[in-house]
Amino acid sequence: MAIEPVRRSFAVLEALSRRPQGTIAVLAEETGLPRPTVARLLNGLVELGYVTQVSRLMGYRLTDRVLGLAQGIRFIDHFVDVAAPHMHRFTQKHGWPLYLGSISHRAITIRYSTAAASPLSFERTALQRRSPILSGALGRAWLAFSTDEERRAILRDLGVRYDARLAAAFARIRRDGYAFSVLERSRRLQGIAVAICKNDRVMGCISMRFVRSAMNEVEAGARFGAPLNALARAIATDAAS
Repeated sequence: MAIEPVRRSFAVLEALSRRPQGTIAVLAEETGLPRPTVARLLNGLVELGYVTQVSRLMGYRLTDRVLGLAQGIRFIDHFVDVAAPHMHRFTQKHGWPLYLGSISHRAITIRYSTAAASPLSFERTALQRRSPILSGALGRAWLAFSTDEERRAILRDLGVRYDARLAAAFARIRRDGYAFSVLERSRRLQGIAVAICKNDRVMGCISMRFVRSAMNEVEAGARFGAPLNALARAIATDAAS
């Protein structure tokens, strides 16, 4: 199975992360892997720079290169910290709940929400909820404002052909400045989303969810398109500082 060597390597990394250092014998016992396998994996991790050998007696430890694997997570934490106050001010002023999303393995993951603080909310939390890229407002905004290279890579990963219909839809979203979810007529809730961009890169997206009986898409765009884009620009400015 092609994934097995990767699984074994991460098992060794995880075992090392729980202690200052570890010998081959200790790591073999903890991971359940044969000692020769652990030794071979450690040699590979040393060559890649993620592990170093302290001594024959003390064994191996992780290097600071493993911190680079968490750079994306640290950016998300920083991004949420920057975005949260702006999002709460928007919800306090306009009432509707906001959702901050970032792309993650073929979906948009909700990283933060003001749902709990919204008097118009229909849910208490949505953290870590995954939203579809092609039909969700967040995903459509992300695709529309991504570079052409990133857009094609995302669609290729989803197994979707980038045809004239999609190109026209994304062009319309860029022209309007916001995207809506593609929903069945019977759905009660709708979302309008904008992209948070810096230097042609999408850093994240924010959506506002509203009840369709309160306003239609034309009204939502006219009333909230500009305020949501102003919010996105303020977040992008603070996140980059």
